[in-house]
Amino acid sequence: MAEAYPGGYLGSVCSAEPAGRTFREGGAAIDITVDTRVVGAWTVIDVEGEVDVFTAPKLRERIIGLLGDSRQQIVVNLERVAFMDSTGLGVLVGGLKRVKEHEGVLALSGAQGTVLRVLNVTGLNAVFPMFDSVEHATA
Repeated sequence: MAEAYPGGYLGSVCSAEPAGRTFREGGAAIDITVDTRVVGAWTVIDVEGEVDVFTAPKLRERIIGLLGDSRQQIVVNLERVAFMDSTGLGVLVGGLKRVKEHEGVLALSGAQGTVLRVLNVTGLNAVFPMFDSVEHATA
């Protein structure tokens, strides 16, 4: 269960059309969930779905919002992310830059399958602190 923290909300389904959904051209629904919870000194962003050109702005907004709320130790949990394109990678890199400007930490946890391969192939696995689980990241 998510904990509340001062100055903000903790989670929401991130989409933007009627019935809480965003739609790709041609009518296919895009579902992404971005929930936030506090674990000790860390704020965990749990992402579920596909992070692509259509959905990545929701993750970007959440990272920026957390920094605005002075949450500077952030873990992005990618355990339930099935796909991430270059826009999603760009959001993570941009988030890392913003967090470092605030002297914070942006770590990744739970990346697997194609998402982990993309992080490895691009060399981003050496740029971000990476952990197998949220529990390891926040320990």
